[in-house]
Formats: sequence, C-alpha cells, structure tokens
Amino acid sequence: MNKALDQFKQLEGKKLDKMPSKAGNWLAGTLLEIEEDRIKVSYTVSSEMCNPAKILHGGVASLMMDDVIGMGNFATGSEYLMTSINLNVDFLSSAHNGEKIEVSAKLVRSGANLNHWDAVITKESGRIVAKASSNMIKTHVTLSDLGF
Repeated sequence: MNKALDQFKQLEGKKLDKMPSKAGNWLAGTLLEIEEDRIKVSYTVSSEMCNPAKILHGGVASLMMDDVIGMGNFATGSEYLMTSINLNVDFLSSAHNGEKIEVSAKLVRSGANLNHWDAVITKESGRIVAKASSNMIKTHVTLSDLGF
C-alpha cells in the first residue's frame, strides 16, 4: 500500500493551497489526477504570475512544472526525500492572464537512486506552452524524519 499516493488521491479535484510547499500553495493549482507514475494539475494564470509583457513568466512556468514533478515523485512511495538535481525547460508558446493551463508530468524511469520525469504545460486549446525534464535524486533524509 502506498500511503503517499493514498493521501494525494484524497485531494483529487481540490485546490492545492495547504501543501508543504509554500511556493506551490501560492500557485493554488487544482489536482486533476494522480497515479504512481503520473500527475495532472490545473492552474489559472494570474497577473502576479505574468512578466511585464503580460504573459506567463518563464520562472513561474518552471516553478509549476518543478512543483508538479515533486508532488508526483512524492506519490511514488519512496521512503526517502528526493530532490531535483536539474530542470531543463523549453518555452514554446505563451499563456496570458486569466487563461487556464494544465501541467502534466510522467515518470519516465524509476531507478534505485534517481527518477527521471517529463512535464508539459498545455492550454485548453491543446497548444503546448512549455515542456521540461527533471532528474530527482534520493537523499539520505527519510520522509518520516520530516514528519511525512
């Protein structure tokens, strides 16, 4: 039984604004679906998330994908904290204030010490806003040491 996945399953359809990540809470996404190897979260682009050109800021888009990958990785059930060692992002189109977007992430490879994830941000039209890949490495810190 995967306790972490079970905890996340209870949050499907709910706003993610009471999570351990304060940055993720600020994003205030809604968990659409989660399994051990994939996750999907929706967001509405706010003016605070935009750059001076009034489009989704690249740093915020990167934060969204990193946060979703982190939640997805947590739901894999590892007993150890895993942390990002890289995040490679391609920005492909824009999203504007008020637009709804989805961030989907998929576990590509799960290893003894390293998990590789791919993520994509899409608009309702299906147009890709950005995509990313990330490697998560196992630390020596157990999740139970952190109170999880």
